[in-house]
Formats: sequence, structure tokens, C-alpha cells
Amino acid sequence: MENGTSTTTRKWNFKENEKLVSVSEHTVRSVLNKLSSCIDPDDTRPVIPLGHGDPSGFSCFRTTPIAEDAISDAVRSAKFNGYSSTVGILPARSAVAEYLSQDLPYKLSPDDIYLTSGCGQAIEVLLNALARPNANILLPTPGFPYYEVWAGFTQIEMRHFNLLPEKEWEVDLNEVESLANENTVAMVIINPGNPCGNVYTEQHLKKVAEMARKLGILVISDEVYAHLTFGSKPFVPMGIFGSVAPVVTLGSISKRWIVPGWRLGWLVTNDPNGILKEHGVIDSILGYLNITCDPATFIQGAIPQILRKTKDVFFSKIVNMLREDADIVYDRIKDIPCITCPSKPEGSMFVMVKLHLNLLKDIEDDLDFCFKLAKEESLMILPGVAVGLKNWLRITFACEPSCLEDGFQRLNAFYQRHAKKQ
Repeated sequence: MENGTSTTTRKWNFKENEKLVSVSEHTVRSVLNKLSSCIDPDDTRPVIPLGHGDPSGFSCFRTTPIAEDAISDAVRSAKFNGYSSTVGILPARSAVAEYLSQDLPYKLSPDDIYLTSGCGQAIEVLLNALARPNANILLPTPGFPYYEVWAGFTQIEMRHFNLLPEKEWEVDLNEVESLANENTVAMVIINPGNPCGNVYTEQHLKKVAEMARKLGILVISDEVYAHLTFGSKPFVPMGIFGSVAPVVTLGSISKRWIVPGWRLGWLVTNDPNGILKEHGVIDSILGYLNITCDPATFIQGAIPQILRKTKDVFFSKIVNMLREDADIVYDRIKDIPCITCPSKPEGSMFVMVKLHLNLLKDIEDDLDFCFKLAKEESLMILPGVAVGLKNWLRITFACEPSCLEDGFQRLNAFYQRHAKKQ
């Protein structure tokens, strides 16, 4: 007896949510947390984080003072201390509509914009809005696992189509057509690509829209890395084809402004024909927003100033930094025989490389490779299985060039230590 309570074992009626525990194991965060636990605490070298898309800790990737001042101004104004409307405050939605319309052949309305706590919540909102009995969704392999998490949690059947590495990770549209049926509600594309670092051409996006129209499905276009392109292809928003098939664009300020912790994203309906409203999707989006949380109001209050006043010189600096890093990573990959890269990254912050286990001893698969790499070299790289492609690796290259060089020296040392004797 302690504090008047019996220590006798009894049955309690609560237990874990098995589905939640199961689906959360597949997130990038979950895998990176496990990798972090492998770091040797006795290794005095700094940990090199080439596993996640957050370069905000590096001074060369600091956000613009215009964004910082906008946050300060919003807080000090005392105008944004209250609750927001569930769709977001009107000045912020108007600014996002204006910003995105610059790249479109038509003008978005504030009513087309729904503000969310980062792009992650936009995914959550949309997949919950689309969920219904027997529904299925077409997802890319490799892809961003948050889509699998929410599809699994909402019980939407997942059907995966391949991205083709030999064609710069284009969508296999023949496979898309073969996977779809009368219960297919949407297909997902990510452009610029996470995890592949690819950028789709306007011609390819048009084919995607035409396929979606043929199948009677909407296109979910994840454009969180919009405008972060540094190769031969410019960024083209999927929304330019909104009159061909309904497009829902997901985006945020997280990556272009290097502020993922600010958690401000958007869900945008590019649907000049009004198909989404006619079929009740808009009502479902609004319904879900009514029962979930909003992005912080003062962040919303800062958005007009951030979007309208950020100078091109800031964007150019970030893109040039990514271009330099992409050049380094592509060249250093060639020095390590156990990994190969099918195409040079042209956008986002990532590159996918194939892992050749036949050149390694005592390495079972990509997970084993990454866990041992973290333990032996304090270097974190994401195993490909976390993004749907076993025995590949996703390498983040958005960091200080000196840090990237150090990381590849450690990766090469790890390879030399585990290489099979020829």
C-alpha cells in the first residue's frame, strides 16, 4: 500500500493505438531518430546531417532578414494575437494567391487558398478529405513517406507507380494507367523531386494532366521545393494544367525561405472548371479544417511582407549555394565505388544513389549500411527503404560545402573499411 492505493495488479482498459504506432515507424523522422541513437557518444567529431532537408542550422543558408523582420513586425503589431479563421486570415491568403498566380495562366482567388501548419498538415488535410470506403490513391516510388502514413491512417488503399531513374525519374504513366480503377481518387507527384532531386518538364507535366483527365482523378502536386532548381530545367507548376484536370498544389515557405520550423504551408485548388467544388471535395477540406489546428496567427500575419518584399538576390544566393553543393556531391559520388547516381540532381536538396552491396562485406542492406555508418563515422544518411526504394540511399546536400566534403571523406573511409577484397 502506497499513498492509499493498492499495489495489487489489476487490468486497465486502455492500450496503445496499434495503427498509429505502426504507421509512424515509416516516417523520415522516425528513421532519423533511430540513426541518431546509433551515434557513438565518444566520437568527438561533429555529426554531419546528410539525412534530412533542413539546412537552417548552417550560416550560409540563413533566411533573409526581411522574413525575420516580418515576424517581428507581426508580433509587435499586436494585431495577430487572436484565433485565425480555419482557412487562414484573408491578408495571408490573398498574398499567397498573388504569389502563386505569378506562375499561372490565370489568377487564383484567396478562396482557392487554405493555410496549414506546414506542408505536412496540408497532406493530412487533403488525404482525410479524400478518404472514403474502397478509395485508393496512386503514390510514387520512391516518394515522401508522409503520404503513405496518412493513406494508411485514413485507410485509403495505396497503389505505387515507379519513377524511372533511366529517364531522370519521370513518372511511369503506363503503370499509372494500369493501376487505376473506378475507386482511384488521386495521384501524387513531387516536383522538384524529393527524394530524387529531379525537375519535371512542362511536356511531362502535360502528359500527367492528360492521364489524370483520362482516368477521372485529381493530381496532388507537392511543390514544397518550388523554384529551388539549378539545372537545365526551370520549375513549372502543375497548376498551369488545372483546366485539363483538377490540381491540388501543396506548398510552404519552409524550403525556399529556409524556415521549416515556422510551420506555414498551403493547400491550393487549381481548378478553374469548378470540378472539386461540384464533387464535394471543397466541403470535405473545409470540414477537416474545422476540426484541426491552424498555423500560428502571427506567422500568417507576416506572410504578406515575406512574400511581397523578399528580394531576388536572396533566392539567387540560395539556388547558387544548392548548385555548388550539387556539383560537389555528384563529383564525390564518383569516387566511391559502392554507390552510383543515375542522374545529376537539378532541384530540391536531395539525390538518390544506388547502393551496390556486392562490393561490400558485412553489410546486409541499406538500413544496416546507414546504422553502421552513423555509429562508425557520425554521418547520417537516409536509407532508401525509408522513401520506398530498398538498397538505395537518399543524400541531402544542402549544407556548408566544407561539411559536405568532410561527409564524403567519412563515407569513403567507411567504404574502404567495408569493401570486399578484390
